[in-house]
Amino acid sequence: MRSYERMMDLILQVAMEDERVRAVGMNGSRANPNANQDIFMDYDIAYLVTDLESFIIDPDWINVFGERIIMQKPDESVLYPSQPRNRFAYLMLFTDRNRIDLTLIPAEDKLRFCREDSLTVILLDKDDAMPDLAPPSDRHYWIKPPSAEMYADCCNEFWWVTTYVAKGLWRNESIYAHDHMDICRKMLLKMLDWEVGMKHGYSISLGKSGKHLQRYAGEDIYQKLLHTYSNGNVPSVWEALSLMIELFRSTSRKVAAGHKFSYPNEEDRRVTQYLMHVRSLPSDKR
Repeated sequence: MRSYERMMDLILQVAMEDERVRAVGMNGSRANPNANQDIFMDYDIAYLVTDLESFIIDPDWINVFGERIIMQKPDESVLYPSQPRNRFAYLMLFTDRNRIDLTLIPAEDKLRFCREDSLTVILLDKDDAMPDLAPPSDRHYWIKPPSAEMYADCCNEFWWVTTYVAKGLWRNESIYAHDHMDICRKMLLKMLDWEVGMKHGYSISLGKSGKHLQRYAGEDIYQKLLHTYSNGNVPSVWEALSLMIELFRSTSRKVAAGHKFSYPNEEDRRVTQYLMHVRSLPSDKR
């Protein structure tokens, strides 16, 4: 595996030798002073360039970075169409397990690029045209406190969607039930974010996909969350749903108390009663 020093030398050398590249920036975990360093950290790199289209029409120019296992160009995706093209990204995983997420950005967009991510650092500025930046910080990713309306909507969405899970389980439609369990879990994770944020003065980030939740929420909560992922059979999903409800209820009440919101006790009571009724019915044998 190429070392950090070799990768950075390569990234900067390619930029130095191409007149179209006027500046190089980096953001993401490698720019984050609070991130734990490991071998799977990406190199999130931006080249600020002139003549963006000249790169795009030459598909082989990126071979200079090394032999790839796989590459994705999200801006060309028809499966997940992007916005009108004013940037172009190459997500590259190399045979030595290094990964570069390289985005080409028109040089005239330099100010917007510098303002949109507090983890940005400038690695190269050929024209001495880039603005001075504050030291990199993950403040843009800190958990934000909910409004009363956001909190109420999260609760409502959770309780509403649990009824879909129950319907799917009664019909023995496991995929349908799991799909809606995932929606409920997103609401639970949002509520857990708020609880953790509240405890830490909303000055922390849990990272992508809540990867630091175990550290901040505690082992007991984390293990309960893991057990909301069932093994797939209907009784297991019912048990996972019950645990999810228990965890959502306790967490959302803490968030309500901390923010002086109103927890929907009556909605909780009525939906829980409904779920218990559905669970007691003989399953559909179609």
